[in-house]
Amino acid sequence: MLGTTDLVTFLPTTDYARARTFFEGTLGLRFVSQDEYALVLDANGIMLRITKVRDHHPAQYTILGWKVTGIESVASALAEKGIAFERYGFLEQDERGVWTAPSGDKVAWFKDPDGNVLSLSEHV
Repeated sequence: MLGTTDLVTFLPTTDYARARTFFEGTLGLRFVSQDEYALVLDANGIMLRITKVRDHHPAQYTILGWKVTGIESVASALAEKGIAFERYGFLEQDERGVWTAPSGDKVAWFKDPDGNVLSLSEHV
C-alpha cells in the first residue's frame, strides 16, 4: 500500500535559521520552503520537513541517515566543512570515524546543531 508512495521524513529543531544553514549550506540539501509549520528541504527527491519544537531532547541513536558511495571521501569532505564525527569507544573506527561492520557495511555518525544523531552508511 505505502510501498509505492513517496516518503516524507521529519526532524526537530529549536532554531530554523541554524538548521537551514546546516542542512542547506553545509550538507547541500536544496531549500524548498519555510512557513510557521516547517522548514522544507529536498534531500535528493525525499522531502525533509524540519519542525520547530520548544523543548528538544535529542535521541541518543541515529534518526536520519544517508546511503552513500565512497563513505571515506564523503566523510573527509564533510570534515573539511567542519563536521565532527562521533567516536564510540565500543566500536573500532578509522581516523575519520568510519566503523566497518562484520558484514563489510560502513557507518559514520555526526550530529546536527540540535544534537540529532545523523549518519552516513555504505552498504556492500
